Amino acid sequence: MAVHVSELADIDRAAENLGDAAYRQMKERIIRGVYRPGHKLTVRAVAQDLDVSTTPARDAINRLASEAALVYAGPKTVVVPVLDAKALQEITLIRLALEGLAAQQAAEHVVPQDVQALRSLQKQINSALDAGQYADALWHNKEFHFAIFRLAKLPHLVSMIETLWLRIGPSLHDLYPEFAKERFGVHNHEVAMEALEERDGAAVRAAMENDIRDGYRRLRRACRERAIGSAQ
Repeated sequence: MAVHVSELADIDRAAENLGDAAYRQMKERIIRGVYRPGHKLTVRAVAQDLDVSTTPARDAINRLASEAALVYAGPKTVVVPVLDAKALQEITLIRLALEGLAAQQAAEHVVPQDVQALRSLQKQINSALDAGQYADALWHNKEFHFAIFRLAKLPHLVSMIETLWLRIGPSLHDLYPEFAKERFGVHNHEVAMEALEERDGAAVRAAMENDIRDGYRRLRRACRERAIGSAQ
């Protein structure tokens, strides 16, 4: 039976859509810290995780590798990269500039319902921390931050920040259990929400920048500990 050109185009679009969907899902998993630094992934494992065939899984991996979110360790295996101290410092400096700007601009557009939504997310973060479910805490933490960033009404800025989180997301596992015990992030989030209620852009920015700096100090120490461990 003859296959029409339009039918072939439909097949191509379907394959492309599957590839795009797989890419978005994998990207979100990396940003939210589903995979730890050093975690190995195969095409087959990704396909199973996303419930897709190997072709869109391979496409997603290739795209993420081109963005330095994954690194090839073999023809069919990729690894979630481990940030060294220099890369961590550079990413942190850029995060301070971009996320600080987004946080400050968010105060210009926030409404009471937005703060209510943030408080609901914070309750989920707190519950996950109380239960020692750090992967869940990271999952909700990403949503908390980006809920604020999206309030800035600057989609290109949010896209740039997302690229940074694609690099830093897996490393956020190193925050725990210390951050769960000391509640550094919880305190910073509370201050940010209070500042948003008051529509105080400078205070929102300061709270979110403090959150980044507190995290950086812990992540930098984890880098040093990892370097010492590998040298022994």
